Amino acid sequence: MSESTVNRLQRTLAKLDGLPGPLRSAARNFALRRAVPLTGTAGLDFVALTPERSEIRIANRRPVQNHIRGVHAAAMTLVAETATGMVVGMNVRDDCLPLCKSLNVAFKKRASGALRAQAHLTAEQRALLARETKGEVKVAVTVTDEAGIEPIQCEFVWAWVPKEKPQA
Repeated sequence: MSESTVNRLQRTLAKLDGLPGPLRSAARNFALRRAVPLTGTAGLDFVALTPERSEIRIANRRPVQNHIRGVHAAAMTLVAETATGMVVGMNVRDDCLPLCKSLNVAFKKRASGALRAQAHLTAEQRALLARETKGEVKVAVTVTDEAGIEPIQCEFVWAWVPKEKPQA
């Protein structure tokens, strides 16, 4: 996005840029967890967030564990969905609303420890989000555990629509 098309999320996070590293990270987590309450409930850590990529972490802690003390399948999906949604959110126009249109999650291996989801958009996808009032993109995301294994493989399709319905 050019300077004139920087969106609300980018402007909000830019206000935190002047803070020292640890304080900036805590402030970013506070702001984003407040905006999307489930991310706070799950204790997601917003490690990196730029218009090109996002990186979100979830610790393997009791509130998000399954019966075998690993990160629950729903929490695995949440961290991947949040990573994809945040990178879309960094690019969607202020007059549009991003919506997860579909997701496909395949559980491949047992996860060990914390999980990290990394999502990114191509330059072409970012240009489409900036240019069009309505559309959809398939957002690439990789989820790895502490051993570097990908316990899940995901595919997320995000759509965006105008916030206001056009008048007839």
